[in-house]
Amino acid sequence: MGVLISNLQVEVPLDPELEVLAEKVVLAVLKTEGYPEGAEVSLVFTGDEYIRELNLEYRGIDNSTDVLSFAQHEGEPMADAGEEDLLGDVVISIQTAIRQGEEYGHGLKRELAYLTAHGVLHLLGYDHDDPDSRAIMREKEELALALLGMGQG
Repeated sequence: MGVLISNLQVEVPLDPELEVLAEKVVLAVLKTEGYPEGAEVSLVFTGDEYIRELNLEYRGIDNSTDVLSFAQHEGEPMADAGEEDLLGDVVISIQTAIRQGEEYGHGLKRELAYLTAHGVLHLLGYDHDDPDSRAIMREKEELALALLGMGQG
């Protein structure tokens, strides 16, 4: 399994420990979901302005957000995809993660872990459009975080 991490934002100096944590969260989610070896996820850290532009372009919503997921398995299969299983991209606004971590009282580390788990679950087809699917997704997020000793925050 591969986790490719790109930090496209310059607003907030990012501790390398947070990148290591984010990679561990991706791997924990894939493990709890029984995903096979060889899966690849791209994790992109941005600022509020860039994620706002993506949100407007792809969802028609002219606001920043905390996390966006772009799954590769939606639509038609890619020709010549080879043996790699590219699951997709998870884009997280570090600025929003900081604000939300303060607002919820658990800090950036746990908020970034939560947003990473949330985004990866979207790549795997989970959503939170109704109370039942929201509860299932929340349970799966917490399971992955509990594996890393970061249970209920």
